[in-house]
Amino acid sequence: MNEIINYDKAVETIKTAILQSQYDAACSVNEKQLILYYGIGKYISLNSRKGFWGKGAIDAISERLDKELPGLKGFSARSLRYMRTFYEEWSYLDKSEPALLESDKDNLAPVGAKLEISNWNQLVPKQIEFPDASFFAIGFSHHRTILSKVKDTDERIFYIRKCADEKYSREALIASIARDDYHHQGCLPNNFLQTLPAAEQAFRAINTFKDEYLLDYINVEELGIRDKQDVDERVVENAIIHNVKNFILTFGKDFAFVRNQYHLDAFGEDQYIDLLFFNRELNCLVAVELKTGKFKTSYLGQLQGYLSVLDGFERKPHENPSIGLILCKDMNKSFVDYVIQDYAKPMGVATYKTSNDMSDELRKALPDVEALKKLLDDQEV
Repeated sequence: MNEIINYDKAVETIKTAILQSQYDAACSVNEKQLILYYGIGKYISLNSRKGFWGKGAIDAISERLDKELPGLKGFSARSLRYMRTFYEEWSYLDKSEPALLESDKDNLAPVGAKLEISNWNQLVPKQIEFPDASFFAIGFSHHRTILSKVKDTDERIFYIRKCADEKYSREALIASIARDDYHHQGCLPNNFLQTLPAAEQAFRAINTFKDEYLLDYINVEELGIRDKQDVDERVVENAIIHNVKNFILTFGKDFAFVRNQYHLDAFGEDQYIDLLFFNRELNCLVAVELKTGKFKTSYLGQLQGYLSVLDGFERKPHENPSIGLILCKDMNKSFVDYVIQDYAKPMGVATYKTSNDMSDELRKALPDVEALKKLLDDQEV
């Protein structure tokens, strides 16, 4: 009985904060919820870590909340511990006074924490610009996933931005982390800075493409091909066309598919681009050439010819110069970085892996293809 009495103040404080937050939720549901969880997390952290609460306090408080607020969801003992972690991992964003300890007999301040993200750069100068809007745009389950799977702060910021920009489901977020998108971003061997007219456009292009893509929906065994050496570009291309939604999801939301085997007819010469896209953010056509072997310098010459014709005969007056991407199975990045600088058209080279190339660990981390298709179809309704 004494143990329950000891937690009366804690239960009442957290319950009041929950009810107040629910009242205000109509204004900004997600932001209010995150601020509430951050405040509760701070309150629990200060009292549990400092030893003011006894062992089993969080479980006892959770049980009391469940009894006093019937039907309340999201405040199990496990969830309360997640809130504590949420606060502790982002505690340097907290600029409020640390006056929430139950040991302070004269202070009955309600749960709260002033989340001043605007001060981030002053507090941690080495970090990239903090994405205020993105932080509040994603749900608590996304934050929880990022905190549990990613330890580096800049990397966490990357995935927060990606979740908000791409409107990732939690499953898509897990897949992105499993693909290690952070370390593949901006690493594409390219000549964008030398060939694109504006530096801003070049940096956007560099950040748009990765140096490796996981086309996990392409399984050569399912295509009836037992020997990987027999897989040609057309097989891979057809698999991409049949899974074009997944391919665009892999590339990014700003890509729109134009068509495969896009016909170029200039000066009586028939040429065909494997895959042609349009990127809304870059405002340009993107030609993708598929190669099943290791990178060869001849691929750059071929792609440069396609881009010359695209710019001369297909590009609209308001569009930026077309960009080319070679997708091959393997490359020597240092070599590609060196030779690509001598070409006049903006191009990059990336590698790709199919489901047959992935480790069992990565394969298990990625969502099922059918589940991914269903998710995409549901989002279109």
